[in-house]
Amino acid sequence: MGQRAEVTAARSGPAGFTLIELVVTLLVLALAAAVVAPAVGRSMETIRARAQVAGFAALLRHSREQAVSTHRRYTVVVDPGARSVSVLADDEVREVRPLPASLVVEASPPPALSVRFEPQGVSSGGDFRLTSGRIAYRVTIDPLTSRVRTDRR
Repeated sequence: MGQRAEVTAARSGPAGFTLIELVVTLLVLALAAAVVAPAVGRSMETIRARAQVAGFAALLRHSREQAVSTHRRYTVVVDPGARSVSVLADDEVREVRPLPASLVVEASPPPALSVRFEPQGVSSGGDFRLTSGRIAYRVTIDPLTSRVRTDRR
């Protein structure tokens, strides 16, 4: 019993943290947040750009699938001036989608802003450069297989 009395007497001082300890802890947390915040902002920009490019590539893939399954010629036309992408089945407009404001689409060569998908599974091919801020992707369509590929530049 004598030992319990000694342990209790040793802990009789105030419990908790001093104001200096709390200020130092908050300072360390603020410094860590300042270092991490720019990296999080850059990763959000990258995720947004990747999603926009994936949507563009998905539209191309879907158009190819529709051309093969419906036995009709599908054409995807990019209009940078109107900031839109149109999908035509033969000469009938099937869908018009707006391009995101931050996405810039360029074709190589520049007049080739359309891709035609034939019912047999071949295409006119295409080579697009998509840029969102400082992030650039290249989307290519193979003329023989109509395979759509995306590569980060």
